[in-house]
Amino acid sequence: MSPSARICLIFFLQPIALGAWLPHIPGVQTSLGLTNSELAIALVGAPLGTLSTLIFAGRLATRMGARRIIQLFYPVFLTVMLLPFLATSQWTLMAVLACVGSSMSILELGLNVLADEHEKRTGDKIMSKAHGFWSFGLLAGTLIGAGVAGLGIDPVFAGLGIALVVQSAVLPVTGKLPKESKDTQPSAKSQAFQLPHPLLIGICVFTFGTTLVEGAIADWAAVFLRDTFAANPGMAGLGVAVFSLCVATTRLFGDRLRQVAAPGRLGQLLALTGLIGVAGIWFSPGTGSALLALGVLGIGAALAFPLGVTAAAAAPGRSAASNVAVLSFIALLGFLVGPLAIGALADAYGIRTGLMILLPMIGVSLILAPLLTVAQRRE
Repeated sequence: MSPSARICLIFFLQPIALGAWLPHIPGVQTSLGLTNSELAIALVGAPLGTLSTLIFAGRLATRMGARRIIQLFYPVFLTVMLLPFLATSQWTLMAVLACVGSSMSILELGLNVLADEHEKRTGDKIMSKAHGFWSFGLLAGTLIGAGVAGLGIDPVFAGLGIALVVQSAVLPVTGKLPKESKDTQPSAKSQAFQLPHPLLIGICVFTFGTTLVEGAIADWAAVFLRDTFAANPGMAGLGVAVFSLCVATTRLFGDRLRQVAAPGRLGQLLALTGLIGVAGIWFSPGTGSALLALGVLGIGAALAFPLGVTAAAAAPGRSAASNVAVLSFIALLGFLVGPLAIGALADAYGIRTGLMILLPMIGVSLILAPLLTVAQRRE
């Protein structure tokens, strides 16, 4: 197996357990007796865990290296992904999701740094393709979770089976990942505190808008289809699956698109596509058209994070790992803002209205997309 194939494989396997959890969110909400606002507060646990961890994750990744981060945190993440199914209240759900967010943030940082190092070392553009495989992994997990929910299988046993199979597949692959070269080790200067460069902040805010979209659809698509169109658990879970399929497919072509279009122009085109998808959600008269709108929104949101990672790694800063950690921190604020804002609006005006918060967020990405081209010119 080639180095790029190994990287794509571990990207694919990582989100399967996460995807298997997403279709169960409405069922957990019902079993715990939570309102939309209470569920929103519980879901905030994941981004809180992520954000608190990313404060130091950049330095950790720079010191340990992507390979060791991945080897250590893959089994940790798979283990904690079982915990949400065991939650007994709103606050225990929030706590275990914080553990999920914390472990996932470090693992995904290691994956992104690994893909960026491969591109710089070999010239082989794989960032978008790797994230495409990640999205296919999320899709596979979502389909598994939807099937488990539809058949009434105990999700704890299904989750345990997923963890064992994934870790068994990952273990031999991670052992063959390239070791870090000596020039990736942190210097005294790289360890000193530095304020993020304005260019890096702009790239991060660009990514924030579409990251909020991904988090919102992951958390609320199934609830939207259930509450608006009375979809059953299996059909409601397809909302996330359709979104993920369109994200994944678009990302497979992302590296080719990066070669024929400036990243800023590409980011603007996809942001406009995302705005069309949000409009489709608002005007959808039934489940079929809503699924189509979610797919269009998935196309629009697909490349923002891969483009953002590449641009952040090229921007001024301590190191590529630190820059990507800053990007992840600011971008993933969307996972904190989104659940709270959408949940509050959903209780007051309905879930369809709650999802309209995506419009101004994508608008921000549309305005800031040209910064991606500025970062590319620095390479």
